[in-house]
Order: sequence, then structure tokens, then C-alpha cells
Amino acid sequence: MVAESPVSMAARTSPMERTVPGVRTMVGSLAGMAIGSEDGLRLDLDDWFARDLPELCVPWPPGGATEPALVLLNGRLASDLGLDPDALARPTGVAVLCGDAVPAGANPVAQAYAGHQFGGYSPRLGDGRALLLGELTTPAARRVDVHLKGSGRTPFARGGDGRAALGPMLREYLISEAMAALDIPTTRVLSVGTTGDLVRREELAPGAVLARVAASHLRVGTFQYAASLGDPDVVTRLVTHAATRHHPGALDADDPALALLDAVVEVQADLVARWSAVGFIHGVLNTDNVTISGETIDYGPCAFMDRHDPTTVFSSIDHGGRYAFGNQPSITLWNLARLAEALLGAMTGDVDANVASATEVLETFPDRYRRQLHGHYAAKLGFVATDDRPTDHAMSSVVGDLVDDLSAAMTSAQVDHTTFFRHLGRAAAGDDRPLADLVGDDAALLEWLERWRTVRLVDRRPAEVVSAAMDDVNPLYVPRNHLVEEALAAAVDGDLGACSDLLDVLADPFTQRPGLERYAEPAPASFGPYRTFCGT
Repeated sequence: MVAESPVSMAARTSPMERTVPGVRTMVGSLAGMAIGSEDGLRLDLDDWFARDLPELCVPWPPGGATEPALVLLNGRLASDLGLDPDALARPTGVAVLCGDAVPAGANPVAQAYAGHQFGGYSPRLGDGRALLLGELTTPAARRVDVHLKGSGRTPFARGGDGRAALGPMLREYLISEAMAALDIPTTRVLSVGTTGDLVRREELAPGAVLARVAASHLRVGTFQYAASLGDPDVVTRLVTHAATRHHPGALDADDPALALLDAVVEVQADLVARWSAVGFIHGVLNTDNVTISGETIDYGPCAFMDRHDPTTVFSSIDHGGRYAFGNQPSITLWNLARLAEALLGAMTGDVDANVASATEVLETFPDRYRRQLHGHYAAKLGFVATDDRPTDHAMSSVVGDLVDDLSAAMTSAQVDHTTFFRHLGRAAAGDDRPLADLVGDDAALLEWLERWRTVRLVDRRPAEVVSAAMDDVNPLYVPRNHLVEEALAAAVDGDLGACSDLLDVLADPFTQRPGLERYAEPAPASFGPYRTFCGT
């Protein structure tokens, strides 16, 4: 984990921008663009965030689209949100989803936030190419953000064009849907549409807009920006807003800000443990990409490992490996320390007491992460508590040692992360051949497997029951990088077939289906070293 002191005063004393630039033309800009329910689209959006925290956003209209067109619509998600997929697919719905119109009554804003990017502090980041259209209440009484990405320049654009390219937006759709099916907290994509314009990245590419749904877009960087304004009341109101929305138990605590920190530490420990279980690498784990809700956000240079190795880095801009697979827990703790710094002024004690209290909470992260990691990996290895075989302390310790030693053994054997666990499930059922072929004669992993088999003897459950339980948590299908790139390249050229097929496979990652063998295979050697890009 991180060796440096969790809490410092640096972020509180750094020079930071004090205000969000105001915009006076909002009403006139949107007057001719509003789409009402009479057009067949019913999208009732609240603006609670904007009303509650006007210091942290700028009212701003979407930039429009020359020729808006829908590429992919997440019909199942739309229905879960209480929206009519058919209405969304009609011209009025497409106009909203592509940033060419806004629903009647909506008050879109660009949100302000700061952030540490690769360790360097930027006092003013914000939604440079994104807008919060508003908050939607679902039929299940859950409040979610509806957010556009790639909808045009805002005051936070910092010289960028405010647009997005089709390939990266489809990547976010593919990966986030895979994460949802893997039961990993995540933002979701409602749609991807094109604007009819071209954007210049490495080369010209079709312009696109992504409509994203999230529990909220509150992040560590939101608190960093609020703290920079120098008004403790803003941070206190942000604490109340965030706790009300995500961690209501914190509101009843003696120190709500400290309780909020504690809650975020817990959900982030679980989130990163879940990433580890499936071999997911975020790739750009800056403080502005760490959510208060505990959802995964921003699928830029992300990827799934094939060969297990903690030093794996895919991002083209992560030259030092700061966000390598094995560094994600320690970097998350570092980011949470930045949240603690931003919250110090809203805590109830004096400065020294607040630093001590925040440090005490942060120091619980390693144990929380390890507990979550061991829980997820114990299930992956076939060890779960049952009525006839309670997991006592000694058993938990033995399984914990197996989990702690597994990564080094897998790295030694250079085994594929996803395939190893599926073959381990077959071995639990008595079919050792696939696992033996995968492992070969690697001494470290063979020795680990002998220990695993010895511990397995304690379990009195039928072998087929254990194997089935392992298959329920060990995916067979993940977004293999070569398949993702294949699908994206075809989609940019106008063929969505590979994208649609991959989405269908990833929607049920645990069930083996005939004819889908290629989706379970690692990348061929010809795929070569893989690099991802942030897509901005």
C-alpha cells in the first residue's frame, strides 16, 4: 500500500481558482431547443445538484449536431429507467441523446471539479465536453444522473474541441455493459449517437455523443474543487448532498464529513477488489475519476488483462506504470487521502484532531481492501461458508494465505487470468487436463495448486456443486482486447455487427454457450503489445 503519509495539508494551501465562470445567455440559448412530452418523449429531469450547489456548476447548453443519428440504444436500460425506448429512437429522442436539443424543463450544467492527474494537481478541470442534463427518478425510486459526453465545448474545455470520437464512445458502451454483467458497480451507457461531424484525433473520425447514466457524477475532484473555493459552507453542503444521495447513514453521525469519508473508503475498497477479481485495469485512476458512490467511471484507456501480471499497463500515457494493475489499491488509497484533505475543514474538530481522525479512517483501507479481496477470491477458488462447513478462523487464515500467494504464482506461470479460474473450476469437478495444459511445468503454480487441493479436501460438498459455484463467479467471457478493437474498427467503418455480437456475449459472461469459443480465447500472439488511449 501507499507508504507516504495519508493526509497532508498541501492541497488545502495550494493556490486554487475561486469561482466558476458565469453564463448569462442560458435561457435564450435553450428556448428554441426544448422538446416537450407532446413530441412523444417523456424525460422528466430534476436539477437538484444545480440548485443545491450552484457554486460547483455552470449552466450551459449542448453544442448541437449537424445530423444527429442513433448508433446504439440500450433498450433494456431505458426500460429500467422508466423511459420508452421507441420514443428515444424517434427524431426528438435522438436529438436529445445527441446533444441537439434538451427536454422541456431541463437545466443542463457543466460540473466543476479539480483533480490530481498522474499525481499533478490541476485546480480547475470540470466537464470540458460533457453536460449533466439532470437527475431522473426511476420506477424503483432511485435517483440517477443523465449525462452527455461529447456534446460540445464548455467553459472547462481548456482548449479542447468539446467533442468525442465514435470509437472511444463505443468502447465505453462495451466495457461498462460488461462490468454491469459482472456485477461490478459502474456507470452505464444509455446510447451512443453520431453528430454528422468529423473530429480530429490521431486522424479524422466520426463525431459522437454518449448518454451516460450514473448514481451521480460526484467524485473526489468535486470535493477538491469545493475546498479550493475557501468557503467551508460549500464543502459542508456538498457533504450533506453527497451523503443524502449515496451514504445517508453519515448524516446521523456526530461528524458527517468524517462518516462520509469512512463510507467512501469502504465502497472504494470493495470496488477495486472487484476489479482485481476479473483482471480489470482502469488506466487513468486520477482523483477526478474516483466516485463518491463507488461506481466505476471513465472508460478511456481501460482494458482487461490476458496474461496475469501485476505490472501490466495498457495506457499509452502511463509511462511510469502509476496505474498498473497491481498499483490500483495503493493509488486508490492515495486518492482517498486527497478526499480526506478536502473534507478536513468540514469536520467538527480542530485541525489537528481532524487530521488524526481522517488518518485513522484512511489507515483502515488496507484491511478493508484485503477483506474484500479475500471474500471475492475465496469464492473464485471454491471456498465459501456453508451450513455443514462453517468457515472458522483457521480456515479463513489458510484460504487467505492461498489468496495472498496466488498472484505471484500466476505471474510466474504467465497464465491467462480469466482462463485460469475457469479451468480451476473444471479441476474442482475432477477434470484436471485443461488446467494442467495451461500451467505446464511451472513449479511455483504447481506448488500452489497442491496447497489448494489439500485445502479443498476439507469441503464435504459434492464436487459438481463446488464447480458450479465457481463458474457462477468466474466469467468465461470478458471484453478481450483484440475482440474489442476488432468490433470498434468495424463499427467506425459502418458495420455494427461485431459490436452487437460482442454485447450479446458479454451480457451473460458466466454461462458457456456453444459456438462462442473464440470469445473465451486470449489474444493471438500476432495481436502484439496492446496500447490504449484516453480518447480525448
